[in-house]
Amino acid sequence: MPDSASPVSASDVSVHTLYKDGSARRIALITGLSLLVIATAVLSAGIGTVSITPQDTILAIGHSSAVTLQDFLHAYLPPIAAWYDAIPFTIPTPTNPQAELIVVGFRLPRIFLAILTGISLAVAGTVMQGLLRNPLVSPFTLGLSSAASFGAALAIVLGPGILVSYFLLSYDMWIVVFSFLFGWLSMILVYWISRSRGTTQSTLILAGVVIGYLFTAGVMALKYTTNNEKLRELMVWLMGGMWGASWNAVLLLIPLVIICFFLLERKAWDLNALSAGDDVAKNLGINVERLRLSGLMVSTFAASCCLAFTGIIGFVGLMGPHICRMIIGSDHRYLIPCAGLMGAAILLLSDTVARTIMSPVEIPVGIIMYAIGGIFFLFMIMRGKGRGLY
Repeated sequence: MPDSASPVSASDVSVHTLYKDGSARRIALITGLSLLVIATAVLSAGIGTVSITPQDTILAIGHSSAVTLQDFLHAYLPPIAAWYDAIPFTIPTPTNPQAELIVVGFRLPRIFLAILTGISLAVAGTVMQGLLRNPLVSPFTLGLSSAASFGAALAIVLGPGILVSYFLLSYDMWIVVFSFLFGWLSMILVYWISRSRGTTQSTLILAGVVIGYLFTAGVMALKYTTNNEKLRELMVWLMGGMWGASWNAVLLLIPLVIICFFLLERKAWDLNALSAGDDVAKNLGINVERLRLSGLMVSTFAASCCLAFTGIIGFVGLMGPHICRMIIGSDHRYLIPCAGLMGAAILLLSDTVARTIMSPVEIPVGIIMYAIGGIFFLFMIMRGKGRGLY
């Protein structure tokens, strides 16, 4: 009688070995990108009008973190605080007396905001491209940027006199709230329009383009009717920048971005199945319509949260996924975290250039991103001429 367990063929071993090697290479790339982001953050924290050495930068971050942890433990966990105080090791203060104030007080919030924004935009772009099976889809293709711009423009034109007088939020927070709400409104309108004909990739993209044009018309009307002072403020916001960076903004965004990332990462297997087509995904038991709706909503939420603090920043949601897809392929289990880290590195480097290239004058990071994005996609078009973007 034949054995119940059939022998493993050489081809099976070869396929398994190739799969393990491919997975190890992808994990190594993600690890390398993580280290690159950390190293770039440390170097960026020391670059500026006042230069600070990497050693003082690390000491400033470490000493400030230790003091903050000590204050937290004394306030909320006294038993652990007593044990913590007994530890003989202490982190020395930096040799530069201004290092801690400059690095921790001013530069680190900006660096964290750039990292969080890069992650959210790149991850949102990756998921949207997978959901709609279109490499040119991003948070901006579906009208999100135009809607967020209109919301911020409306808050700026209304001004602090009307908003702050009748509500408790500050003027800056009203700009954030308006931008966020109108960004979500654009996604709701896009999905509502597409529902009349079924949620397909073509109708969603077309609806996003139409909604984007409508909100762009609203922004142009506000530009035409407002005065010079508010027009300048509006134009600066539309260019995109990290001027809204603060520890309050960072502490608010960190849990939101992390939650959105894990919710989207959980959809990686479904996105891999969807890449073979809607019919294949449905035969595998995936509710394609619900997957698209939930994925687009979470992606919009992640992008809107960060854009509300930074203004309009383009191309991150396109460049990050494209670069990583060329390196590690289209497996969304690895593509989503890889694209997020790539987006963080791109935006952090661009923001560092934006605030140092003409120091002490600072230029909007949106200008840097449009220049880099234009060059990148010109290269992609020439590289893929006659055979698409891939």
